[in-house]
Amino acid sequence: MASTTQFIIDLSLLLASAVVAGEVANRLGQAALVGQLLVGVLLGPTLLGPYIGLSSLGPELVAIQTLGTVFILFLAGLDIVPEQIYRMGAPNAIMGVLIFAVPFAGMATAIHFLYPGTPFVSALFLALTLSITALPVMGIMLIEFGLTKSALGRLVMNCALVNELVAVSVFAVLLQVQTGSSNGFTAILIASISVGLFIAAMLAIHMGLRTLRETNWWAGTQERIQAGLRTRESGFAVLMVIVLGASLFSQYLGLTFVVGAFYAGLLVTRESAGLKAHRSISLVFDTVTWGFFIPLFFAFVGIEMNLRLLASPLNVLLLVLLLATALLTKVVTGYGMARALKWSEPNALAVGYLVSSRGAVELAMAVTLLTLHVFTVVQFTIVAAVGLVTTILSPIGALRAWEADPSTREELYTRVPSLRPGRGRTRAITPEFDYTIGDPRFAMRTWLDPDGNGAESPPAPAPSESAKAAPSGRPPLPAQRAGKRGPPGKP
Repeated sequence: MASTTQFIIDLSLLLASAVVAGEVANRLGQAALVGQLLVGVLLGPTLLGPYIGLSSLGPELVAIQTLGTVFILFLAGLDIVPEQIYRMGAPNAIMGVLIFAVPFAGMATAIHFLYPGTPFVSALFLALTLSITALPVMGIMLIEFGLTKSALGRLVMNCALVNELVAVSVFAVLLQVQTGSSNGFTAILIASISVGLFIAAMLAIHMGLRTLRETNWWAGTQERIQAGLRTRESGFAVLMVIVLGASLFSQYLGLTFVVGAFYAGLLVTRESAGLKAHRSISLVFDTVTWGFFIPLFFAFVGIEMNLRLLASPLNVLLLVLLLATALLTKVVTGYGMARALKWSEPNALAVGYLVSSRGAVELAMAVTLLTLHVFTVVQFTIVAAVGLVTTILSPIGALRAWEADPSTREELYTRVPSLRPGRGRTRAITPEFDYTIGDPRFAMRTWLDPDGNGAESPPAPAPSESAKAAPSGRPPLPAQRAGKRGPPGKP
């Protein structure tokens, strides 16, 4: 009874603190995960943990963390539209691969010299988790900067999609090499075959669903299945069985459950599940994941960090060097590729900063590696600390890049009026955006268009009279921007 009571107290404290800290971070113009990580650091062994009994996670909290990891990786896969990848074009695909590969090689080289005693595969894992662009964080920043419908926003999001796909596949190969019984070339060959088998199975299912959706039989079958499910939200339960089944399949192949959860999300599209069901699934998963699992997950990560272990001058210096390498390799690669695609210098520099953000996927990988004892607590703390700092710096750097040039500065202020100085409003980002079912992350999956590569997007139009007349503390409603009234009975 006492342990149950303590578990409920700890869970309530962590969730409430993480939500409040996320809100504070948002109002300061930062991603919510910054506040959630910091509150975990505050309540963990770095500061208050030894005094309040939160120096480590108990088995109940670890179970919630594991389930949260499944939800986060599935949601990351759900954010990827396969058709968008098929049609994005070679420049976007190459840019996405290079934005992962160049930082990965740079981080691996830096780790080799800074930590000469680190095993080779562990060094690659460390480089991998420090080289991933955060897809969910990227989506939020595109919304905050009003870029979701622009060519620049589509370019950056497409690159993040490719980056995440490549990173998860490399993670699966490395994990198979790490946990397998073979060595050298044989281990790499077995790992590649295992990963190839899993991806081939997922691809075969996806292609089968693409073929079926073109037939009237599949549409009718979907309707009959949905009509035949009388238990409330039973479709969500069926989907969870599929997610857990894919996780179990990848675990059986030695690829760990997070890989299966990620690729299961790729299979759930508007075509395979049906438009209505896909909207319902997306909304439920967004609500549960963003409202419960993600705040707790980042708080758990903060608790598992122990910055006291980095207190020596040498460890601080090594952390600063890794942080500089992680930031510079991303910014330089993103800037160079964007300039090669004929984007202006301010926009190219902003792209470099945007792709330097880290987030949930790499931290989920780091948690898995810590659980498998591939990472030490020091290595885990380094990954989380680099992710925290780069996520703070990413929107700040992009904002400064746009504000440094008069033309891009005016376009930025037109897209996001709250950023314009002298309006008596906070510098926190409060953009204007339309949404279809009430959640901006779902709207991202609806908006993103696979083309949009190459030329500059035209300047955003000036605000309409109705937009100018909207209350200054919040963006105007979609109906107001269109100069139309809302539904009957509403203003």
